[in-house]
Amino acid sequence: MKLIYGVKDKPSFGKVIVFALQQLLAILAATIAVPAIVQNGMSQSAALFGAGIGTLVYLLFTKFKSPVFLGSSFAFIGSMLAAFAGAASAKAGYVGLILGAAFAGLVYVVIAIAVKLVGVGWVNKLMPAVVIGPTVSIIGLSLAANAVSDITKGKVLDGDGNSAANPLICLVCGLITLLVVTICSVYGKKMVKLIPFIIGILAGYAAAAIFTVIGIATDNQSLQIINFEVFKNMSIVAVPDFTFFEAAKGLKEINGQYIATVAVAYIPVAFVVFAEHIADHKNLSSVIEKPGLHRTLLGDGVGSIAGALFGGCPNTTYGESVGCVAITGNASVVTIFATAILAIIISFFGPFVTFLSTIPNCVMG
Repeated sequence: MKLIYGVKDKPSFGKVIVFALQQLLAILAATIAVPAIVQNGMSQSAALFGAGIGTLVYLLFTKFKSPVFLGSSFAFIGSMLAAFAGAASAKAGYVGLILGAAFAGLVYVVIAIAVKLVGVGWVNKLMPAVVIGPTVSIIGLSLAANAVSDITKGKVLDGDGNSAANPLICLVCGLITLLVVTICSVYGKKMVKLIPFIIGILAGYAAAAIFTVIGIATDNQSLQIINFEVFKNMSIVAVPDFTFFEAAKGLKEINGQYIATVAVAYIPVAFVVFAEHIADHKNLSSVIEKPGLHRTLLGDGVGSIAGALFGGCPNTTYGESVGCVAITGNASVVTIFATAILAIIISFFGPFVTFLSTIPNCVMG
């Protein structure tokens, strides 16, 4: 296709900032959704920071020839939940997140070495389109249970740790979110079609905020879906809760059995995400010149480890990012580099982080 900006092109500074913000909006909702779904105290801002770091690592390994952003991988949600479920404590679970990402990244490294030594012919035979398509679809379908579970939950908790909000009111907010996302995805034009999740989340949040304000005014806790109390102690600058901070406190609780459990939870999934990686880069190669599969695999694997060290979430190349490149005709790697830096900076911005923490489960789900 004809590109407005090629891989090596450098738009003006002002345009780069605008393009980077567009990329960030395209990947933001999915990137922060993973820690929100896994919970266990995981930080959405740390996941965003980790995605920025992982993307920088990816760009380095691909010699700045592949314009794609790495974000939190939905495929590893089950693995991450298993890491916490099998741990002696939440702190030990954080160790599991880092170990799991290391195991998954190692799979990518081994495959990358094999591709470098014997070529990509075996990959095309192992991962034809008929295999890649259903595999990527299953990743999304596997999250249906989380969506159904979350759509009736708000953020306000009672003394027993249960949502105090009326499940039917939460359901309304969730369905508003879903409806807006669907309309934007199907009928949206240009930018609207690129950021349906952002628009949907804002619409659902607005509906939840209206119910919450009415609930506060009438002292009706069942309508209070959002917990606005957290804004009272908000800091303008806030350091994300990096995974390695918590993991350092749980190292003594780790044993061989737990390490084996984590390995079993993560390694098979790495091969599933490998199919997603192939799909994304096949699409990307129709827009730009191929940077080399062994380089993209190494960048994805090592970037995933680096990202999880900070944010707990193994990363993967995002179809949203590839789609943004294809639809806008902007393949400038400078844009992706700026997006990664912007993600790192914004993860320290207190009001933004606080806003993320108040998004109700029914909206995010």
